[in-house]
Amino acid sequence: MKATPVLPAVAMTAVSMVLTLAVVVMWLGTAVPWPVALVVGLGIDGGWLATLAYERRLAAQGDHSRAVTGVGWFFGLIAAGVLVAHAVTADTSAYAWLAVAWLPIAAKALWLVHGLWERTALTPAALDAIQSIQQEARNEAAVSRARLRAEASTEETRLAAVTQAGARVARVQAQTAETLSQAWSTLETARKGEGTGRALTSVTAPVTPGVTARWELPVWGPSEPTRAPALEAAPALTDAALDALVDEIRHSETPALSYREMAKRFRASGHSASEVRLRAAWNRVVVVA
Repeated sequence: MKATPVLPAVAMTAVSMVLTLAVVVMWLGTAVPWPVALVVGLGIDGGWLATLAYERRLAAQGDHSRAVTGVGWFFGLIAAGVLVAHAVTADTSAYAWLAVAWLPIAAKALWLVHGLWERTALTPAALDAIQSIQQEARNEAAVSRARLRAEASTEETRLAAVTQAGARVARVQAQTAETLSQAWSTLETARKGEGTGRALTSVTAPVTPGVTARWELPVWGPSEPTRAPALEAAPALTDAALDALVDEIRHSETPALSYREMAKRFRASGHSASEVRLRAAWNRVVVVA
């Protein structure tokens, strides 16, 4: 599994080297002996392979060298240039050779992508940890959604029960009111009937002679609490009596009381006077003192 991502880069690099070697041998083989052309082709491929191996070694160590990368791209461009030059000068199959001239550049690009993949790759333990965290988060989200749905369902059931109970209470109250109304109507009809007065007179005449019996129904409706009769207001104090009472309360303690304390004790003792009269009496007593 670890070697799978690098296989496209390896395959494209091998194809590019074979094509470069073949083109160099065919292109230079007509001008120089074929062993020389073979050495030139192997030199290009060997330089490219050596820089690639060094780059891979540095990447394995977590390092990077711009010089080595530059040399590798230089050999890749040389290989691509050889293929393009051969395609341009070829008498036949020029388009076919031009179509594969991009392979060395593509191989270098694949190695670059593979290096990026290696720098971002994670170990199986880290991947398992990430998967566990994601699964835990999904579980918590599912539990939260289920809890919310359950709470919503419970609240809906409670509201429905309360609504139904309220409706039953309202129906019972309406039925009770209707029954009371019918009973009251029956009583009112009986009270106004002609036989009712004669029946009452025949019953009450021996007990209360000369008194006409009447049957009055109680009032059916909102009732008001019975209030005690209001107490008769006490006679108002004269100015002299009020002055004397204020002076007495003021000097009931030493030092003399303040107006606020005097007024509190004045009303606590059961006396009654308006605030204006009480203040005027205080002023008169204080001025005289």
